[in-house]
Parts: sequence; structure tokens; C-alpha cells
Amino acid sequence: MAVTAIVRFPFPEVKTEEELIASFESSSALYQDVPGLLRKYYLMSEDRRSGGGVYIFESRADAERVHDEVWRARLLERMGVEPDVQYFDSPVIVDNEARAASTA
Repeated sequence: MAVTAIVRFPFPEVKTEEELIASFESSSALYQDVPGLLRKYYLMSEDRRSGGGVYIFESRADAERVHDEVWRARLLERMGVEPDVQYFDSPVIVDNEARAASTA
């Protein structure tokens, strides 16, 4: 069954949309070709005070392997905050681009 991880954290300082996008783009290579990671969406609130990511993994084990202590330390160093991570089973996923729904 697919697993969705929702990661949230406050930004230590308010940045512009352009600054946040540049920051997200600079880290995007870290998530390419990661085993078990199907998709990642970067998030930023309208007021630019918080953000995070939504990750779709093949399994909980894949999610926990990515969100390990090294990842947490890197986020703490880069953003200056501890992330809040929640995992959810995703038994059905609707993909409108592919015009399909998949089940676990």
C-alpha cells in the first residue's frame, strides 16, 4: 500500500516566493531517483511563514528510510527547525493527469 508523508515546519524567516522556489529547486535533486519515492510536492503557505512537503512512497519502510536522522539533521541545519512528519496509508490514489485511479 502506498504511504503519504506530510512534512510541515515553520520557516525561520519570511522569504519571498522566488527565494523559496529557488531553495526548493536547489534541493530537488536530492529526491530524484530515490528508491520507493514516487512523488514529492513542495509546500509553502500563502504568508510564506511555513511550508513542507507531501511525499508519496511505495511503502512505510521507504518513507522512514528517507526521513531518517540524517535527513532531519540536514533540514535542521538548512532551515533551522525540526520538522513535523506524519504518515498516512493511501489505499486509493486518483491521478487525473493519467486519467486513472490506483488501489493498493
